[in-house]
Amino acid sequence: MACFVIPATEAIITTVAAKIIEKKEMAADNSELTVVNKELFSTKLKRLNKMLWGGSALLAFEHLWHGEIQPFFPFLTAAANESDAVNMLHEMSTVGVTMALLVTIVWGISNVVIARNTKEEKA
Repeated sequence: MACFVIPATEAIITTVAAKIIEKKEMAADNSELTVVNKELFSTKLKRLNKMLWGGSALLAFEHLWHGEIQPFFPFLTAAANESDAVNMLHEMSTVGVTMALLVTIVWGISNVVIARNTKEEKA
């Protein structure tokens, strides 16, 4: 029903955070940040953003395809009555949070793998 809202909300927050962090990284002294083959945190956060935005877009399209999203208020068909709204909020708090956490965990694992691979290339 609306499980894509939670990953989309995380994507909005991380997009704003990435912009702020990127500005701080650019303003900082380059000698402190420039280490050979070290990836900036804003670059890592942008990778998470792409994963979250892509997944949210695909989920939103799927919900649109099944008629669960409409182009007029209330945009989510489940928000039209109370019993469906309760089910929608339950789905958001269980499925949506689980998906957002899973994407973030996969992102974290990918960062560890990338860091290990760059260390092996240095050696």
